[in-house]
Order: sequence, then structure tokens, then C-alpha cells
Amino acid sequence: MLVGCSVAAVLVAGGCARVATAASASPMPTAPMSVAEPSSDPTPSTSPVPDAALVGRTIVIDPGHTGGWSKKWGYHKVPNGRGGTKACNSSGTATNRGYSEHAYNFAQAQALATALRAQGATVLLTRTDDRTASNKLCVNHRADLLNSTPADLMISLHADGDLGRGHRGFHVIVSTAMQGGAGVISESKRLATDVRNALQTKTAMPRSNYIGKGTAYSFRSDLGTLNFARHPAVMIELGNMRNATDAKLFTSAGFRTQAAEAITSAVVTFLS
Repeated sequence: MLVGCSVAAVLVAGGCARVATAASASPMPTAPMSVAEPSSDPTPSTSPVPDAALVGRTIVIDPGHTGGWSKKWGYHKVPNGRGGTKACNSSGTATNRGYSEHAYNFAQAQALATALRAQGATVLLTRTDDRTASNKLCVNHRADLLNSTPADLMISLHADGDLGRGHRGFHVIVSTAMQGGAGVISESKRLATDVRNALQTKTAMPRSNYIGKGTAYSFRSDLGTLNFARHPAVMIELGNMRNATDAKLFTSAGFRTQAAEAITSAVVTFLS
């Protein structure tokens, strides 16, 4: 996701129609084209979390952005969850070779859903394809599924688009202005710690070297996806698409499996 982008469910306001699915938004670059994904590089993890550890749990996955972005709705202003407004949505960033963030986010969401379901979880996705129209995925509705179902938490998946030389690695975003209040913010910070620790120990992606001063944490109040959440929610920037090393991982099915298993193990830790 480009700098200024953000996390979680599916609300509707300012002209956006209420729906059962949605996705998160970022700054408004022109929509990049998707390209085919190469086969995997990293070897998937061989240490899955305990069987059926998430039976009875419901997890919402928000694949950020959408391939159905349009200028008409993408720039439409919606509430940001803290008294201001923000653009409805964007298509996100892309690698230098044209692999789009919205396509990666959806592919990673599919891998994560598979890993979570293997542990017995019920999984809900804010969008179920990569063609959903922008007006059905405005950032002020990304947390709707989290808030309107018996969900335990939400994971919003993104990838950054920072142009800094040598900038790479993942970071985890927590909102400091969540509708759930101080208790939900505190729990989201705990979830962020579990996610960070799992990603750094179970995947080939390092902590960000340009966000969080080595902690891989980012605390923000401008992301509608997270601001509207009433239950624990975090946004994960799984790396920097504009970095060649990170980009190679993004186009790897093996890395997506690693990341999915790592995030699943973090969810198990958090809910245990």
C-alpha cells in the first residue's frame, strides 16, 4: 500500500452502498495492471500450528484495495472514522514489473484463509474476488463484517509502495482511534506483537528498515479500515513492493504460504 493507505471492514456512507464485502483504501495512484505470478521461491513452513486450534473462532480477512477501482468512486470522499474524510478506495501500488498490490493482497488472503480454515476457523473475507467495484469497497465499510458478526478479530492485508532506496521489510499498523475504544486498541497492539513475532521468525521477510525504527510497528489514526473497528484489528504491510528483493517474495507462492502459516500461528497465540 502507498504511504497514506489503511485497515479493516465494510461500512457505507457518503454515497457508497452497504454490502456484505469490502476492501481497504490508500492514496490514489493510477490503477496498475496485474501480471502473472511466478512459481514459488521460499520453501513453505513445515511446522503448522496445532490441529483445530481455532475451532469456534471467526476471523475476518480484508484483502486491501481492489482490481475494480474506478476514478468515479475511487476519489469519492467518505468518513475516515475520526471526524474527517478520505478517498473511498484505490487500486494500491505495484512492483516495478507491474504486479499489482490488489492482486497480491487477494492471493495472500486466499492462502491465509486456507491456513486458518485448516485450524478450524470460520473465515469471512471483505471481498471474494479481485474485480469488486470501488463503491462496494470504501474504507469506511471495511470493518462492517468484523462489527456485525461474531468475529474475534480482523487482519487487513497490504503491501507498501515506498520509493526509498534500500527500503524493505514488513510492518504492522495499529489504529490509535478505533471505535472500540482503549480496550480494543490495547488488544490490537497485543495482536500486532504476535503477528510481528511470527512473521519475523517464520518467513523470509525481515522487519521494516524504514518504518517503526526497527520495531516494525506503525501507530496511525488516519486509516478508516481500522478506525471503524470495534474489535481487535491490525493492518499488515507485508513488505515493500518497490524493493526488488521483497517483490520477488510477493510473486512467490512459497512465500505466501509462509506468511499465511505465520499469521495463522499469531492468531492462535493471540486467541489462546
